[in-house]
Amino acid sequence: MTNIIKINRLAQASSPYLRQHAQNPVEWYPWGEEALETARRENKPILLSIGYAACHWCHVMAHESFEDPVTADLMNQLFINIKVDREERPDLDKIYQTAHYLLTQQNGGWPLTIFLTPGDLTPFFSGTYFPREQRYQLPAFKDVLRAIAQLYQQRREDIQQQNTSLRNILHQSERISADETICLDHAPVRAALKILEQHYDPQHGGFNGAPKFPQAPKLAFLLDENPIIVANTLHHMMAGGIYDQLESGFYRYSVDNHWHIPHFEKMLYDNAQLLTIYALASERYSESSFALIAHEIAQWTLGRMQSEEGGYFASIDADSEGHEGKFYIWDKTEVQSILNQDEYAVAQQYLGLDHPPNFEKHWHLYQAKPLSVVAEELGLSLTAADALLLAAKTKLLSARNTRVPPALDQKMLTSWNSLMIKGMLTAGTILQKKTLIDAAERALSFIREHLWQNNRLLASYNTHLAGYLDDYAFLIDALLCALETSWDSKQLHFAVELADTLLEHFMDEQGGFFFTADDHEQLLYRPKTMMDEATPSGNGIAAQVLLRLGWLLAEPRYIDAAEKTLRSAWPVLSQFPAEHCTLLSALRTLLDPPKIIIIRGPESDIERWRVACRNPHHQVFAIPSDAQQLPDALAEKRNQEKTRAYICQGMQCQKPIESLDLLLSQIHQT
Repeated sequence: MTNIIKINRLAQASSPYLRQHAQNPVEWYPWGEEALETARRENKPILLSIGYAACHWCHVMAHESFEDPVTADLMNQLFINIKVDREERPDLDKIYQTAHYLLTQQNGGWPLTIFLTPGDLTPFFSGTYFPREQRYQLPAFKDVLRAIAQLYQQRREDIQQQNTSLRNILHQSERISADETICLDHAPVRAALKILEQHYDPQHGGFNGAPKFPQAPKLAFLLDENPIIVANTLHHMMAGGIYDQLESGFYRYSVDNHWHIPHFEKMLYDNAQLLTIYALASERYSESSFALIAHEIAQWTLGRMQSEEGGYFASIDADSEGHEGKFYIWDKTEVQSILNQDEYAVAQQYLGLDHPPNFEKHWHLYQAKPLSVVAEELGLSLTAADALLLAAKTKLLSARNTRVPPALDQKMLTSWNSLMIKGMLTAGTILQKKTLIDAAERALSFIREHLWQNNRLLASYNTHLAGYLDDYAFLIDALLCALETSWDSKQLHFAVELADTLLEHFMDEQGGFFFTADDHEQLLYRPKTMMDEATPSGNGIAAQVLLRLGWLLAEPRYIDAAEKTLRSAWPVLSQFPAEHCTLLSALRTLLDPPKIIIIRGPESDIERWRVACRNPHHQVFAIPSDAQQLPDALAEKRNQEKTRAYICQGMQCQKPIESLDLLLSQIHQT
């Protein structure tokens, strides 16, 4: 008789995702020595399942297989089963996603289902989602389990040979070194621009066909290089169903070419990066609609994603009541019952309700027509149509909020929080919304108080997981943004501490930075990733912030580490430039250093100078004359009786300037 356990070892896990599986009949272990030792002692292969809380197909596989007693019994008999939250353990995810690609020559995803030998934790078979019964041209999961167990028992020598080859390939990435003979130039930047232009979809925006992801690192790289691509993509995304037309917030990606139908999970990291990009685009392109979207994302974040402690939550699930998107989709008769006749007349045309149903016989809302066109067709003024649309959206959102909501993953991750802090600071500065800046400062205080312990970062709140490269690099980036918003010497010292820790514990002497620290748990290999993913490359952001911090403080150690990172990345920058846009932004910064304007004077005066000098291509730091504990490079830049400014570029600084008009003319000189 099958032994069904009511509570497994995941019940006490810090991750909400792991706790979702605590009542599975699978004898799940969290990743740790207990599981690994049990696998070695019992000589059983490990079934490693990696997912995250907002992942739709993770939920599907859990319901079909992990909640099924027959499947669970097979898993328990044949394997040691380990469940991992990829957001808490991105180190494990990076390692085994890379291994999956090497084994299958296909991109991975979630859930990742991977089988490891117990001694060396090397994967010998890998897949993603497997159905309970054979379909989608995929084998039934139970058949996979039996076949893999048999393979492990009968083909040990072949598995060992494959494992040796796989480990050798993985370890090659650790041995990439900087070539001092390379002449760093703009060639990869030009090549990336050409590739992105070739893959750009001029009709719908974005790159390539369905599925379409926001690809925020590419858009950030293109902000100044190709405004047409960026502006067109941003317009199509904000009008599409990938954007929540009632409440704001972007979903993770679109399954179609038009941005109409999303996978419905909302991730903090997507919205953080897009908040920054929409705010910057509103300033660079003088586009009020981009400013409106930035404001809406920020308000949604404040209302839905910021905790009472100040940190930001990780994600909102795609599913509710067991169905993807159920919380967000509409039946036309329901909409008609909520709105009055005039409101419905505008809403049905603007939000696509007069089109055929677009999601499982229901409607998912998107901007089907410009409001100006709707107003003209209905014989309304634009002001009247806008008022009716606002009333309709307000009523629909109120009705939607009475439904069973999707789950909120309240995990708070240092790296993703840092991305949102930068977004809030950027939007708050450009939109002149102090509430956003205050919210960002609360989040910074939260990180400093709860996630900075014993002079090291934690990766996640309420865990003991050591911080990763992205945690340090993204937080330094946020701190530098905060220093441009409002000077605080304590924040500068925090950024320096983080940068020094980065160099001491993450830097590869051959060039670049490992994803894990030198005292991290020893895993299959130590990844040193250069490529952008849904979030920017940690190496790319590290190179950017070390250049900015190095020039600000006249600290050659930081500049040398950044340059060495770019040299070590040069082979991939040359071969796959469009996949390394964050590193290319760092390369541009190194080759064409931005102007750094340092303003010293009374606090009552320097703010006026700072606002007047703001320019997206320069960095402006307004430091009060009475600021304490300044590093030498800043302390020596004093004001006299009047406010004074210093223009620096690279390691060179001009003579001090005591006239705001003269400063502005100097700044705008090419």
